[in-house]
Amino acid sequence: MTQRIRLTYQKGEELRYTGNLDMHKVWERTFRRAALPLAYSQGFHPQPRLNQACPLPLGFTSTCEMLDFWLEGELALEEFRQRLEAAVQPGITISEMRQVALNLKPLQTRVVSSVYGIELTDEYLYSDNRQKLDQLLEKEVCLRERRGKPYDLRPLIESIKLIDQPRPTLEMTLKTMPGATGRPEEVLEELGIPPYEVDVVRTALLLTEE
Repeated sequence: MTQRIRLTYQKGEELRYTGNLDMHKVWERTFRRAALPLAYSQGFHPQPRLNQACPLPLGFTSTCEMLDFWLEGELALEEFRQRLEAAVQPGITISEMRQVALNLKPLQTRVVSSVYGIELTDEYLYSDNRQKLDQLLEKEVCLRERRGKPYDLRPLIESIKLIDQPRPTLEMTLKTMPGATGRPEEVLEELGIPPYEVDVVRTALLLTEE
């Protein structure tokens, strides 16, 4: 019997600079340590069936990363979780595990937006920063360059708001789709905020309906 399990986890400080491909390897090692029977793809080069939702930009942390994996066997979900929690390395905290239907679409095709929280220090709360935020949201076009190619950042920004309590925080919702991904570091650069001098945390992944 094959089961498809959806895992939500937190990616902490220890893995801040671990990229998407390396995270895939981290999870492969974790399943081996947990002695869980991962299902494999078919063909000449079978691969463990692991499906990550959406790459997290380097240098940031997350409270909402998602991973689908396929297992062979009929172990109870709680036993899966106990084995994984005993095997995960520092920087991973499992938040939720649940069984989902085998025929659901791949996670990465269902993510439409990501929500980020950026805690601001006093030096980035001056009026000129607030003015830059207003100016960015008023723009119809915001041309930038990525990998040598120009693109328009503005349509990738769904919303940005400044939350003053309990601590000053920028909350931004950015489109996160293949070929159309808003990156928080590029938005911060437009606001005059060095992206790696503030704490950027992905707090939600928004998916299409099942």
